[in-house]
Amino acid sequence: MNVNLYGCDGKWLMVDLGMTFADPYYPGIDLVFADLEFIEERLKDLVGVVLTHGHEDHIGAVPYFAQELGVPLYATPFTAKLIHAKLTEAGIDKTTELNVIPNEGAFSLGPFDIRYVPLAHSIAEGNALVIDTPYGRVFHTGDWKLDDEPRVGIPATEEELTAIGDEGVLALVCDSTNVFNPKPSGSEGAVRAGLFEAIEPLKGRRVVVTTFASNVARLQTLAEVAEATGRQLCVAGRSLDRIIAVAQASGYLQDFPDTISMDEAMDLPRGQVMIVATGGQGEARAALARIAGDQHPIKLERGDVVLFSSRQIPGNEIAIGRIQNALVAKGIELVTDRQSMIHVSGHPGRPELVSLYEWIRPQMLVPVHGEMRHMAEQARLGKAEGIPKTIVQKNGDLIRLAPNGPHKLTEVRNGRLVLDGDIIAPADGEAMGARRRLGLNGLVTVALAVTREGKLASPAQVASVGLPLDEDMNDFVIEAESDAAEAVRTLKGDRKRDRVAIAEAVRLAVRRTAQRWSGKKPVVQVLLREA
Repeated sequence: MNVNLYGCDGKWLMVDLGMTFADPYYPGIDLVFADLEFIEERLKDLVGVVLTHGHEDHIGAVPYFAQELGVPLYATPFTAKLIHAKLTEAGIDKTTELNVIPNEGAFSLGPFDIRYVPLAHSIAEGNALVIDTPYGRVFHTGDWKLDDEPRVGIPATEEELTAIGDEGVLALVCDSTNVFNPKPSGSEGAVRAGLFEAIEPLKGRRVVVTTFASNVARLQTLAEVAEATGRQLCVAGRSLDRIIAVAQASGYLQDFPDTISMDEAMDLPRGQVMIVATGGQGEARAALARIAGDQHPIKLERGDVVLFSSRQIPGNEIAIGRIQNALVAKGIELVTDRQSMIHVSGHPGRPELVSLYEWIRPQMLVPVHGEMRHMAEQARLGKAEGIPKTIVQKNGDLIRLAPNGPHKLTEVRNGRLVLDGDIIAPADGEAMGARRRLGLNGLVTVALAVTREGKLASPAQVASVGLPLDEDMNDFVIEAESDAAEAVRTLKGDRKRDRVAIAEAVRLAVRRTAQRWSGKKPVVQVLLREA
C-alpha cells in the first residue's frame, strides 16, 4: 500500500496512493489502507498526487481518499483510465480532477518539477519519476525491472538513464522487492518461449493459464502463444475483460485476437482452446477457484493442464495450495514457474539494481518497497557498489535528503486503516480488537433482571457462541446460570445495589465457568435490567 510523501519549501507531493489486501489478522476485512493523518493535517500544502503505474498497491486507495484530499491527480494514459474507472464506480469522477500526462511527459507542481521516465514492469506504463527541486534531483523508481524484450511499451534505454545520471542525482529512491534474487528478473520474451514449449506438446488437452490480470505484456504473450499452438483464446474473469478493454483504448493489444465465449470454449475440441483465468493467488471468488470447485462454466477433466504464469505473493501460499490440491485431486496437471520458464518477476534482481546504480550514480540511496530486511539489504548492496550514502527508513520516519542529508529528523504518526463494511476505521481500533477476541475465544451472553435491592427477580439466562462445547452445552449453561445467580447473591453492602458491580461480578463468574468447561476465556457480555 505505497504512499510516499516528498516535502520541499513547505509544500508536499504525494507519490502513489495504494492499498493492500487483508490477511486473517483482520477478520471480516478485505482492504487495508495507509493512515494519511500526517498529510490530512497539511492539506493546504499538498500540491497533488502523482501515480507511477496502475497496480492496486499503488492506485487502489485513490477512490477512497481522493475526494477528502481534494487535490489533482496525475497519471499517464493507461493508468489514468484505470483510475477514472475507479472514480466513476465511486461516483466521484465529476468532482475529482484527474490530469492525463503523456508518456514521458513533464509538469510542475509547486517547487517540484516532475518528469515520467518509462521503465519495464509487469503492467503497461510502469514509470519512474524524475523529481527536480531547488535542493537537488530525486530519481524515484516506482516498480521496475530491466527487459530487453518487454512486449508492451518502450522503456528508457541505458543511454537515457545514463544521461539522467550525468545531470546529477541527489537521491535514488529505489524498489527493494527482489534484492535477494542473485539473478536478473528475466524478459517477457523468454516467457513467450517458455509458455510455447510448455503448451505446444499438450495435444488434445484443455489448457488454462492463470496470470495477473494487470500484466498486459503477459496477455499479449499468451495471445501469441495461443495462435502459435493452434488454440483459440477464451478469457475468464471480469478483471481480465476490464484490463483488455483499457489496454486497447490506450493503444496496446491492438492485434489481440477476438476471444471466444466460455460456452464456445467448451464446445471446441479440447486441444483447440486456451483459457486465461483470474485467481492465481487463490482468491476464493475468482475464476480459477470456481473452476476447481466445479462452480464455473469452464470444466476441466483428468489430463487437462493448468499453468500458473505468476508468482506466489507471500501470504497467499495456503489459499493457492488449497486450489492446487483441489485441481490435482481431479486429475489435472499443474505447471508452475518452478518447473518451466512461464513467469518472470516485475522487480529487479541484484544485477539490475547494480546496473541502475552505475547509470544513475546517486549521491545517496533510499531503499523503499519491501520489508525491512529487503530495504536493509539494498542499503548494504548500494554501499558495497560505491554509493556514498544510504539510509534505511521505516514507515513514519521523516528523512531530510538535503541540505546535509540524509538523516532522520523525527517520526510522525503512521498506521493502517481498514475498510470495514462501508466504514473506513482504524486497524487497531476497538471493533477490530473485539472481533479478534471473539474469533479466538467465543462469546457468552448473560441476561438477568435484579430488583433495586440487588436480588435476582428471575433466573439468569446464558447463551453462547463459539465455545467448543457441542455435546456439553446444556450442562455448561445450567452451571453458568447457577454461578451467575450465586455471584449476585454473594455481593455485600452497597455493591448489591451497584449495577456496575453486579455486572462485573457476573461477568467474572461466568467467564471462570466457561474456562473451567472449555479452557477458553470468552468475551462475556452481561445484559442487566432492573425489575
